[in-house]
Amino acid sequence: MVYLKWLHLLAFSLVVIGALNWGLVGLFDFNLVNMLFGSMGGIENIVYILVGAAGIYSIYDHKENCMVCNGKGKN
Repeated sequence: MVYLKWLHLLAFSLVVIGALNWGLVGLFDFNLVNMLFGSMGGIENIVYILVGAAGIYSIYDHKENCMVCNGKGKN
């Protein structure tokens, strides 16, 4: 169970990083991931792949952990 919590937190963190990066790209044409890892193209691609995988995992994991969908959230 600890493994799943760790995986959930990692996926959430990567989704947030991806969302913030896309927000920066849209607002300011500034790609933070490219700025940090641009000279290391392989690492930049790995970051993008991990963010994409986290998004897919979050879709899969959403129903189980979402308080709103489970009816456990505040109304």
